[in-house]
Order: sequence, then C-alpha cells, then structure tokens
Amino acid sequence: MKILVSGGAGFIGSNLVDKLIKDGHQVVVIDNLFTGKKENLNPKAKFYKIDIQSPKISQIFKKEKPEIVFHFAAQVDVRKSVENPIESAKVNILGSLNILENCKKFKIKKIIFSSTGGAIYGEAKIIPTPEDYPANPLSPYGIEKLTIEKYLDYYWKIFKIPYISLRLANVYGPRQNSKGEAGVIAIFCDKMLCGKQPIIYGLGCQTRDFVFVDDVAEANILTMKSKRVGIFNIGTGKETDIDTIFEKIKKLIGVKCKKIHASAQLGEQKRSCLDYTKAKKELGWQPKYSLENGLRETINYFKNGN
Repeated sequence: MKILVSGGAGFIGSNLVDKLIKDGHQVVVIDNLFTGKKENLNPKAKFYKIDIQSPKISQIFKKEKPEIVFHFAAQVDVRKSVENPIESAKVNILGSLNILENCKKFKIKKIIFSSTGGAIYGEAKIIPTPEDYPANPLSPYGIEKLTIEKYLDYYWKIFKIPYISLRLANVYGPRQNSKGEAGVIAIFCDKMLCGKQPIIYGLGCQTRDFVFVDDVAEANILTMKSKRVGIFNIGTGKETDIDTIFEKIKKLIGVKCKKIHASAQLGEQKRSCLDYTKAKKELGWQPKYSLENGLRETINYFKNGN
C-alpha cells in the first residue's frame, strides 16, 4: 500500500517506517526535522521536508495519493506545552487538523494517530488504567492529544474516515532523543555512558509504564489490518519507578554513579500505567519485550555512538 507517515524521521515514526518498508509498502515521509533526524530516514522512503501546518501539504496528498496515514508529527514535550501552550497548540491541534482535512479531501482509507496514555488520564485512581477511564489531562499536551481524538471521532462520524488512536505509554528505545527533557531512559543511558551525572527529578518514586519502541511499531502495523475504529492503550500494564530505572541502567552499563535528586517538575504525574487488555483482545497485540531486554537494546544503540 501507499502510506504517508507524518513525523517519519522522528523516534517512533522512523522505527515504524522501517517495518513498513520491510513489509513491502511504499512510504512517504513528511517531517520538518525540528526534532526528527535525517539519519533516521529510511533511504527507500520518499521524503518531504515540510511542517504539518503548511498549506503545501495538500500538494503532497494530491501527488502521492496515500491510502493510509500514520500521524506522529507533534510537539511532544509536556514541559514545553506548559511553557508555551499557544505554540504547542498550533502544532498539535492546527497541524493535525491540516492533516485531517487533507485525509477528508483525498479520501484516505484510514488514519492512525499517535496519542498519549498517561497525559490524558492524569492521576488515575485505577491502575493499570483502561480506555474508558475518564480523561483528566493535567497539561496542555494532554489536552491537545485529547482534542485531536475528539476531532478524529467527528471526522469518522460525519465523513466516515476510519481511525484508530493509540494511547501510548512511555515509549523508549533506539533513536529516542537523549538531549531533550523528555525520555528518561534515553537521558540516563546517554549520561551514564558519557560518564556524566544523571539527575532524578522528584523523589524517584513516581512510576511509569515503559513500552519498547519495536512493540509500539508492531501495534501500529496491526492497526492497518484491523477493521476496528476507536481508542486503544498501548503499554505493558506494569509500573516501574524512576529510581528502579536508574539502578537497572546503572547495573547494565556497569558504572558507579550516585542518585542525585532535584526538585520535581511542575505538574509531573505520580503514577501512570496502562491496561492493554482491549488491544490484546481486538488488535491481537501484546508487548513482547521485557524491560531488561528493551533496556539492553537501548543501551547498545547509545553505546554505538548514536
């Protein structure tokens, strides 16, 4: 099939592009390379350097005629969304609407959206958290992702554009940006391998559901084959606190560094963990990577100077 991937030079998007090309699909990537990297691009993918807010996106849809769209392109930093909610909303809401309008105009068969689990559910009282738990986002980023889910439902009900929104847990693995403020595993790996001191924000007892990027790419592949429409959690159903992540990476790398804590980040959640029962039942998906195996692959990637 002809598939368009927005954000296809980014962390999760590029891992998916590799799988799609391996499966024999024709892939078109659009990415403004703001956080995506050219070296992540699969040479067999057709690449357009463009922002998702650009009106010229229409020309790409018209020329390439994609059948399916995977929408990853986003402003992904929760903290940046807090600092500058207007700019974040321009990318995440208006940029996504630009993609959706073109999906409608050019009659694509399906759109798969990369959403967020923890940031939409907020401080949930049910852990692991199922999809029918009330949405209570505590950041502009979470609000933006939830807004797009509402738009997706609107485009499905009114214009019959099928969609699947994958609410992702904390994704980690090769190609994650280790220089930003998000992605604690990538940051810890990079710092420890370079002999620098990682910082744990808060007490370190805050928990996350860490899911390996290959498992997430596989979930996206399965959405193409599914006739389902709606929202699915993609996580492991297991909580791991940040102190434990620190210790596991430290042990696997074989370094000696102390735990140094700093003040917790504003609005940071205490617990986040997703129930993936629905994805297992309706998409036939479940995580294959244990945390240890995923960490080993991630460490090897950063060891090789990436």
